[in-house]
Amino acid sequence: MPNIASILKAEISRVARKEVRAEIETLKKASVTHRASIAELRRQVNALEKELRRVAKGATRPATVPDSDHEAATGTKRRFSAIRLAAHRAKLGLSAASYGQLVGVSGQTIYHWEQGKARPRAAQLESLAAVRDLGAREVAERLSAQ
Repeated sequence: MPNIASILKAEISRVARKEVRAEIETLKKASVTHRASIAELRRQVNALEKELRRVAKGATRPATVPDSDHEAATGTKRRFSAIRLAAHRAKLGLSAASYGQLVGVSGQTIYHWEQGKARPRAAQLESLAAVRDLGAREVAERLSAQ
């Protein structure tokens, strides 16, 4: 004959596990939502910090007066866009090293320019403008000549 105490103990354990499981499920769901909101807040903080650094960096730079003699000699002031540089290189189907040979810099410099980690100097902007005016055939000819 089974011991009533052991049966009662087993039943109490089963019911307790069932109750605990239900509580744990709600806690797990809450934990998942909290983790997702924390991750979103971290992304927002990182974006805001990045924007703050960009604004602070721009505010600390002294306003430079453009060299009107240089602009008059070249005709226009050159602008630089990292995205357009990457697009032009992709359009020509060149590696960064090959594109760098055309411009007169290293492939690593081209990568840094495309990623926005660095900006070309005025003389390099002129070289970039010259390369931008070349067609695919002219680029191939220049690379084979080097």
